[in-house]
Parts: sequence; C-alpha cells; structure tokens
Amino acid sequence: MELAKIIKFAQGEENADLLLRNARVVNVFSHEIIETNVAIAGDRIVGLGDYQARETIDLKGRYVCPGFIDGHVHIESSMVTPSEFARAVVPHGTTSVVSDPHEIANVLGVEGIRYMLDASEGLPLTVFVMTPSCVPATHLETSGAELLWNDLVPLLKHPRVLGLAEMMNFPGVIYGVPEVLDKIRAFAGHPLDGHAPGLSGKDLQAYVAAGIGSDHECTALEEAREKLRLGMYVMIREGTTARNLKDLLPVVTPENARRCMFVTDDRHLVASPAPLPPKVGGIERGGGTEGWRETSPPELGGTEGGRGREGHIDSLVKMAIGQGLDPITAIQLATINAAERFGLRDRGAIAPGYRADLVVVADFESLRIEKVFSGGKLVAEEGRMVPGVIKEVTAQVRGSVNVNWAEVDLKIPARGRRARVIGVIPDQIVTEKLSEEVKVEDGLAVADVERDILKIAVIERHQGTGNTGLGFVRGFGLRRGAIASSVAHDSHNIIVVGTNDADMMAAARAVADMGGGLAAVENGAVRACLPLPIAGLMSDQPLEVVREEMGKLLAVAQEMGSQLPDPFMTMSFLALPVIPALKLTDKGLVDVGQFKIVSLFE
Repeated sequence: MELAKIIKFAQGEENADLLLRNARVVNVFSHEIIETNVAIAGDRIVGLGDYQARETIDLKGRYVCPGFIDGHVHIESSMVTPSEFARAVVPHGTTSVVSDPHEIANVLGVEGIRYMLDASEGLPLTVFVMTPSCVPATHLETSGAELLWNDLVPLLKHPRVLGLAEMMNFPGVIYGVPEVLDKIRAFAGHPLDGHAPGLSGKDLQAYVAAGIGSDHECTALEEAREKLRLGMYVMIREGTTARNLKDLLPVVTPENARRCMFVTDDRHLVASPAPLPPKVGGIERGGGTEGWRETSPPELGGTEGGRGREGHIDSLVKMAIGQGLDPITAIQLATINAAERFGLRDRGAIAPGYRADLVVVADFESLRIEKVFSGGKLVAEEGRMVPGVIKEVTAQVRGSVNVNWAEVDLKIPARGRRARVIGVIPDQIVTEKLSEEVKVEDGLAVADVERDILKIAVIERHQGTGNTGLGFVRGFGLRRGAIASSVAHDSHNIIVVGTNDADMMAAARAVADMGGGLAAVENGAVRACLPLPIAGLMSDQPLEVVREEMGKLLAVAQEMGSQLPDPFMTMSFLALPVIPALKLTDKGLVDVGQFKIVSLFE
C-alpha cells in the first residue's frame, strides 16, 4: 500500500477495511496483553484503538497473536508441495516460514530452488528462502548437483531470498576451505545460519567469528548457553525425529528470551505412536493394519479437521507453556524473535504498519486456534482453510532417479568378526558408534534379527555410478522385510534397511520404479508405498492422500517389528555425514568425528 494511504488510514481519515473489535492483543514489544481493537487496511495493520471500518468482527475478548513464524524448515521433508504444506500449517497459525530448500537443491541444484520459489508464489503462507550452503554437503557422498557461491548469489535478487542457509560444513569454516569461505564472503551482510552440533570452545568461536549467527542443532543446555553467550540465536527445535524442546527450554530466561526462537526443521505429516502393545483393539500385533489411526496423530494438521493433530509451531508454543514458560514469552519465540533475526521488519508483531498476519485463540492453555489472517484476509477458521484461498500451482521439475542396477550388489563378504555398527538413538538424529560381532553365513555378513542388527545400504541414484554403501544398524527392531526411501539427507540417494538382501533389493527397486518415494516390502511383495515423483522428495497428490499412504507405511513397518515412532524419518538421517557419530553414504561408512570413510570391519 502506498505510504500516504497508510498514514491516512492510521489517522482515521479513511475507514479501514476490517476492524477486529474487543480483542486482547498480545504485545510482543511491551510483553503485555492490551484490550483494544485492531484496524486493518489492505494487508496492513493501520492502528490499534477506536477506528471505523467497512467490516467488523467482534472477537468477544479472544486473544490476538502475531502470525507464527517457523525460523528453520525444509518444506520438502513434509513430502508435499509448498501449496499443500500451506494447507497443513496455516490452520495452525503459521503464516511465514524461513525455508532451506537444501533437500531439493542436492537433487536438482538451482532448478530445484527455483521450483520451490515458483511453487510457493501467492500462498497465504509467506515462504522465505535461505539459499543452501552445502550442495553437496560433503565430499563423502554423491549428490545430484554442486552449487558454488556464484550459482547462489543471483538468487538474492528474488524478494523472498534472505541469505545463506545452515552451514553444515563447520570443519570447512574452521579450517578455512576456500570454496566455503567464498560463500560466506559472498553473503556478507545477509543472515548466515549455522549447523554445528556439539561444536565448542575455540572452534565454536572461530565459527561465530566467520559471521554465522544461529544454530538449530543444540541438544544440551550447556551447548545452548555457550552459543547464546557468543551472540548466536538459539533455534529450539521440535521435529519428528529431533525433539529438543523439553531439554532446551530451561535455557530460556527473561534476560535472553529474545535470542531464542522455535523451529521445526523436519516434520512428517504423520507420526507413528510408540510401538503397539501385544493387542490393539483386539488385534494381535502383526496381524493387520487396523488400530494405527487411534494411536498415530499426524504431526501436521490439515483441512480435514485440524483438531486433535499435533500441529506446527502452535504445538511448540503450547508445549512450552505447558512446561511453565510464560505465554507471552512463548509467543515471542514463535513470532518477533524470528522476524528480527531474519530482518523481516514487516511482520512478527501487532503494530501500525505491520503486515496483518494474525492468529485468534480462545486461551493460552489449549491454544485452540479459531481464526487465521494472512495479509489482512481470513484464510483459515476452526482448523480448516477458507475455500479458494490456495490456487493451483503448475511448476514442474524433471525426473531424478537414475540407478545403475547392474553394479548394485548388497552382499557383504565377512572380512572380520567385529564390525562398526550405527546405533540409533530414539528422538535424535545423532547416532552411536557401536562395535558388534556380526552374524556370518556362507562367508557373508548378514542381518542378525534376534540381536536387532540389521543391514543398511545406500544406493546412488543421480549419476548412475552404481555406488553402494553397505553397513549394519541397530535400533530399528524389524523382524522381517525391509523399508526403503529416496529421502536420505543430504544427497537423497536411495536408502534401505532390512532383514534380508532380497527384500532390501525389492524395496529399493520399488522406490526407483515410482520415480522416488517410500516403500515397505515383505517376502518380495510391496505391502505399502508412497510415490514421491517430485525430485524423489515430494508427492504431487493432496496432503490427505499423502497422510493416508504414510499412515499405512508406518502401520506396516510397525507390524514388521519397527520399534521407532517414524522409522522412515529416522532412516533418512542415517546417510547424513555431518551429524555424529557414524553414518552411511553411497561411498561407504563415515566416521563423522574423523570426517572420513572408515572400514566396516574392525
């Protein structure tokens, strides 16, 4: 809106478009609740107090908060397109996200980033983008693209591109690797996000001195405190696999709260429950897929009745309040803090001139979201999107699965009795580095189901090299069959975990045949699958379809013995060679502490 026009509305010389009467405004600046009216003209808040408007909504004392902001998220990890992602999160009060299209960039390069920008145009959810800093993430894997600083800088011309996303290659920063420093120099003056799990002391100080201003990988209080003291924003993460909020929340004090914010990072549409008891609804465990609905609340709500779903940033706010955090402070962590960190000066608060992104809630205990406004328009009500708000998006990308199956061999010759085994830690993306005696049959090292030591493989799917990394993993609990996925951070090759080679190969081939996706196989037959034809990361179907198919996959995996809430999400991080301690890529087993490929057998 033209500046002079805004001033006239603010002075009350012209009637506003909308007046929210009898509101309790959450003021994130003054840390108080103000009983007043909110006047809106166009997409802007033009004043608080007594105004005239063409339309009035009486809120009858309900609270009005700024629209929630997710400070760090990979939309691709929801496995739906940006428009479907918006359908999932906007009814939960999220009106802006700071996204890192790192996943699709590792598959399709700049083409993937531009797809995410095009596919998120004109949504009731403002999708800001931080350009991926690590494509590929390391030299220890094969990705679908390589992006240098001069590939990324032209993207800054886009109005929704903010800066440089999570710098996962912290060794490259600390040791002054030229191509890493080139990216940091190229984005000087723009926000630079960090990714430095466990980094401490002078190494951390060197990392911060390079200009990196945030971190979302804290898992312990002292780690978060050290980073806060050095001037970093601490992003408190609560995702599907990495759940850090309860552990980190005590770091938030009245003195430092404005340097903390909530993020989700990676969330699936559906989360599995804890393992099924022997009987669910009278059904023996392993005897059918019934019963999962009652015990598997989706992570992200949607238009099919948002009530009862865990939600998005609203769930973090509610959880924090339930843990004893002051409600206004919790809302600051979900709004103004992220806005200020990323220089989003037009949102994150309720004040004249700010964008009219607003959330109406009945109370802070239930945090039941009744209405959501985006740019002054009512876009969601009672857990559902307003019809017609989201328009069809026609952006497309090329196919992305290219596997040289003639070179793929899953057999592991036994070259010793003890092997390095990846140890899964529930609710974390870090792993343990275990040493276990392996089971050997006919000279081959095989899965040992009784000891929960399963085989894991990563099959290169971008360049047709036939590269296949092989190893063992403990913590999945599968008793039979195999699960596979083309979602495998960061290069997103095909990853598969299973009890036998035949089912593992069948699962991997099923993923490739779909052009990417997820599959669960038992006795050579595909029991459940979810096609992800967009870069092997996202579905082209509505979120309800994705939710349904993902739910079936989780149910089948559970029947096959999975002990994990979401084995597919957990599996997707086992190929991530920048998170300690032991990971697997298409090039082999990676000791992250040593930052090199190591032998499987000791």
